[in-house]
Amino acid sequence: MKHEGACFVLTGTLALTLAHHAGLAANPAAELEAPAVDVVGTTPLPGVGTPVSAVPANVQTATDRQIEALPSPSLPDFLERAMGGFVSSTSQGNPFQPDVSFRGFSASPLLGTPQGMSVYVDGVRVNESFGDVVNWDLIPKNAISSVTLIPGSNPVFGLNTLGGALAVITKSGSTYPGVAAQAYGGSFGRRALEAEAGGTRGSADFFVAGTAFRESGWREHSSSEINQVFAKLGREDARNDLDLSVTVADNKLAGTQALPLSMLSSPRQPYTWPDETENRLGGVSLRASRVIDEANLVFANLYYRETRTRVFNSNVNDDCAAGACPFTAVNNLTNIDQDRLGASLQYTRLAPLGGRKNQLTIGGNVDSARTRFIGESQAADFTADRGTNASSEPFDVDTAVRARQELYSLYVQDVLSITQAWNATLAASANGARVRIEDTSGTQPDLNGDHSFFRVNPAAGVAWSPRPGDSWYANYSEGMRAPTPVELTCADPAAPCRLPNIFLADPPLKKVVSRTLELGLRQALGSKLRVSAAVFRTDLSDDIQFISTSGTAINAGFFQNVGDTRRQGLELALEGGTGRVRFAARYARVNATFESPFSAFSPNNSSADAAGDIRVEAGNRIPGIPRDALKLRGELDAFERATFGATLLAFSGQYARGDENNQDRNGPVPGYGLVNLDARWRFTGAWELFATLTNLFDRTYASFGVLGANFFTGPGNSFDAGNIQAEQFRTPGLPRAAWIGLRYESGRKK
Repeated sequence: MKHEGACFVLTGTLALTLAHHAGLAANPAAELEAPAVDVVGTTPLPGVGTPVSAVPANVQTATDRQIEALPSPSLPDFLERAMGGFVSSTSQGNPFQPDVSFRGFSASPLLGTPQGMSVYVDGVRVNESFGDVVNWDLIPKNAISSVTLIPGSNPVFGLNTLGGALAVITKSGSTYPGVAAQAYGGSFGRRALEAEAGGTRGSADFFVAGTAFRESGWREHSSSEINQVFAKLGREDARNDLDLSVTVADNKLAGTQALPLSMLSSPRQPYTWPDETENRLGGVSLRASRVIDEANLVFANLYYRETRTRVFNSNVNDDCAAGACPFTAVNNLTNIDQDRLGASLQYTRLAPLGGRKNQLTIGGNVDSARTRFIGESQAADFTADRGTNASSEPFDVDTAVRARQELYSLYVQDVLSITQAWNATLAASANGARVRIEDTSGTQPDLNGDHSFFRVNPAAGVAWSPRPGDSWYANYSEGMRAPTPVELTCADPAAPCRLPNIFLADPPLKKVVSRTLELGLRQALGSKLRVSAAVFRTDLSDDIQFISTSGTAINAGFFQNVGDTRRQGLELALEGGTGRVRFAARYARVNATFESPFSAFSPNNSSADAAGDIRVEAGNRIPGIPRDALKLRGELDAFERATFGATLLAFSGQYARGDENNQDRNGPVPGYGLVNLDARWRFTGAWELFATLTNLFDRTYASFGVLGANFFTGPGNSFDAGNIQAEQFRTPGLPRAAWIGLRYESGRKK
């Protein structure tokens, strides 16, 4: 990529400026980089942390050590295993393309999934500009120092924070000196190498991490190739902290989509193929902070992200649904080029207010994004194994657009210690977005549009800590999500889009507004047992849903404001241990429902009328969201330096997309339970052997469902347009699998 050279030149230049330094000082502005969870960041830009006991929300944290203890290829896999309320589904059949859900709100890499969570890495929002999607494969897992989940509609975290914000802090050389490397492999041809190194010289520090991952995939044509490099240079003294980080990734991911029920007896087969995604990233971030005096601190961040996404996939030719067609398949080629430049500034004042301890934070962010989208298609025919043979015809441009987005936010947050036991938090943000779309093909001028959205969002909360380790809290917050370019150009039910390839001129969408109320407690039961509980309700006005039209492609549909929706439920957690034994139990219940009636076009829903419409009533459950999630974790130090662990994951059923009225004869996708085992043995001071076994009992399950039309009903599941069957499609889950690896670590603080 053209900007990578500039990134590395800038990195080298900064390194040369760090030739002479004083001794490393303890700067409060850098405390969040340390592998500790005594305080958590409650603002987008990492700054001065807030004690967990003073945060009026069910925050969850995880450190790098916890991530290492549960070997997993990507961050979402860890979130599902170890943090309460997270659910992961793999509609694409690739471990790096999961749809991650928390409290019924998604952070997904898939266009067509309404997004409801913000994800930050070192203060940089990594939701991509075009569809607010999160490309999890672009976040280097072995560079993570900590992960913090701030649930609710926290307005400080800006646009799209409807159900929560996930804040990732990366490692630095000052807090992670030494070297570490691990290699592992096993089932499905998986082999991976991860390495990292950090250190200091005077007040300068450096950290670098790299990952190379290869896997053929457990299903046919579902390989993964991950290449990531993360590097950070820093300088820290008693008053100043400066970090320059660079992230580069070049990944290739293949998926095989969901299968109709009639084909699930052979779950390794694809429905159609190929379905390949290439993601490239070049990002640079310059973060600085200065302690003006003991009461005043300033933080700033300047960043640039360049992502290049290329998608090649195959689908059934729409014309075949009406009878004879000259070709059976269509190859789709999509190129999405996104460039984003942004800056953040944050001021924190720690001076008392009225004789009471007070932490005031004022900040703002501006973000300018440019997207170039080209969608092309080519006639093809299906082979015997449902691959495609391209015709001699070249690719034709279906859609070519340029989108420009200007996003801005101004926020204020104040945490006041009313007494030693009582803390109050007040916050508000002004969030705005302008989205401009321009047709560049010259053939679709109706795509041109200029849309603006603005809202002021408040929040207020209180936390009571009668003794150390205990806190009770209540919180109310509001948030806003502005429609993205992909939603604004794909909102016509009369002409559904096949994502991510075809856009149409559509009616404008309204912004989504969320209102969240949360009550909860955190309590220490003695010195070795901790319990937490929370109840919540989030109401959305003018919610945007992707309505699946269940046509020839399961990703065909349109975006629609569906009125009010609600997610409400509870979260329970119990953690503890005694010396050699540690355990954790987490349960989450989410009842996600439509609260406004509306009609949706879903012709493959068995309850649809003659026109293919279904009637969705208030109280119908929103598809794709399991109501119950239970996670049990136990660890045993069986003998010196050896630990064995077991995890139980259990999820209740969910309705398939296209079944918004919950009336399709196939019913919901069944729930499932999985048992995973893991073990670690540090046989010397520096070397550790580790292993993991997933789906111990080899359960058959599915984590995603959608209604669609199955065209492959002929002998051997061959193409047969004369016998199209309406079916429920499901993505089969991972069977039993095992991996073993070796880790080396030296010079690292324990």
